[in-house]
Amino acid sequence: MEIIEVTDLTDPRLDVYARIPERQLLHLDEPDPGVFIAESPRVIERALEAGYEPLSFLTEDRQLEESLRLAECCSVTAPVYTAPSEVLVKLTGFLLTRGMLCAMRRRLLPPPESLFKTADRLVLLENVVNPTNLGAIFRSAAALGMDAVLLSPGCSDPLYRRAARVSMGTVFQVPWTFWKAGSWPQAALAGLREQGFVTAAMALCENSVSVRDPRLLEQGKLAVVLGTEGDGLMPETIAACDYTVCIPMSHGVDSLNVAAASAVAFWELGHR
Repeated sequence: MEIIEVTDLTDPRLDVYARIPERQLLHLDEPDPGVFIAESPRVIERALEAGYEPLSFLTEDRQLEESLRLAECCSVTAPVYTAPSEVLVKLTGFLLTRGMLCAMRRRLLPPPESLFKTADRLVLLENVVNPTNLGAIFRSAAALGMDAVLLSPGCSDPLYRRAARVSMGTVFQVPWTFWKAGSWPQAALAGLREQGFVTAAMALCENSVSVRDPRLLEQGKLAVVLGTEGDGLMPETIAACDYTVCIPMSHGVDSLNVAAASAVAFWELGHR
């Protein structure tokens, strides 16, 4: 195991942590899958358990022993860069959560059809752009009985550092992919329907049914459809779904943050 003390902040081997934005890391090795940064021991451990390949570790000196433990669990040898916390803050520009980062190789995403065939409870996200919200939705999906997540092309990437960290690594446990083929949302919803899914759009409309409506729980295959943080689902998405579903509320509150709404919906409609 190669342990390297960070003394030169301009070392090009550290560019992935300091000087290459996440959007560029995503496309770093095109046409091959790119790179992402996992943050915190728990997130890194779940990524390793899911079979992602580590390229290197960056750790505070106080977390060196834990980093070596994780590195030793890998089937490949990855260097471990280490320095005091104040040095790593200068390098990365932020305080590392629990003192550890890991650069990892992305994998090719599965086709949406593979999710349709293996899931009974599916989450469909439309243009959810905030990585914090996205990570929270994944964590709720994992905890509350949802099988997989399908993202529209306008969604944030689940492997962005903040999204994966907020998810507590559940982005490596819940199968997911992006919809890239055909028009959105018509083609995606048609694909779901062909595989026997009933679609439930979470939206505030006059014809909405309660999330507690027993007809929803009776469905063998159900897709819960959630929209962007500001405007919610597009009108054409709502119109194309089988049900429009709302969460009963009190005190004059008419909506919830999409991450909070997802947790309520998954609790009511996920596997019991």
